[in-house]
Amino acid sequence: MKYKFSFLLPLLFILISPGVSRAQHILGGLSVGLNLTQLDGDQFYGFNQAGICAGPMVIIPFGKEKKWSVSMELLYSQKGSYHRGGTDTTYYRLRLQYAEIPVLAHYTDKKTVSAGAGFCYGQLIGNRESKQLFMIPHSGFLPYEISAVGEAQVRMWNRFWVGVRYQYSIRSLRTVTIQDPYNLSDKWDRKQYNNTISIRLTYVFQQEIPNKKSRK
Repeated sequence: MKYKFSFLLPLLFILISPGVSRAQHILGGLSVGLNLTQLDGDQFYGFNQAGICAGPMVIIPFGKEKKWSVSMELLYSQKGSYHRGGTDTTYYRLRLQYAEIPVLAHYTDKKTVSAGAGFCYGQLIGNRESKQLFMIPHSGFLPYEISAVGEAQVRMWNRFWVGVRYQYSIRSLRTVTIQDPYNLSDKWDRKQYNNTISIRLTYVFQQEIPNKKSRK
């Protein structure tokens, strides 16, 4: 177990190294945010489970005017599902914890608005599920997640950016049999996927601060 996440250590060192933020063509950053999640395939609807997402990143600008960039992050991210329910058979809560590595390509316009898309690898590092009677898992959760990611950001002030990110699992996390609590003979199988909206605040170290005259 102690070697399970050893592959993350070199990346973590690179992301938090002071030299990264001082490099000529590489920027470092930190982000913190709120995940609003639901688990598609659990028969409940709504982004009711809240969690945190936070971690360092590196950004590599390129192109003639540096409008394009590639970013890579190392995030701690909480996901899951929550439904209060009217009875013990309909109450449900799931908490999933991931160490994630998103890689995105970005386009930035006028140094103030940015949009990006890419993919994310997530390593499951913890999970806790409430006891429930209507959902019968075929197996445990997949130990990793591959997801598609899209986001939009606006420069809020100075080197601070605020953004919204949408993330969806490409591969199902597990398959479950759903049983109607009011009709036990009524059963069907569902594949489950993480469905996540993140609201994020990001600070980019040593990023050029544009003034109104220099924005292009």
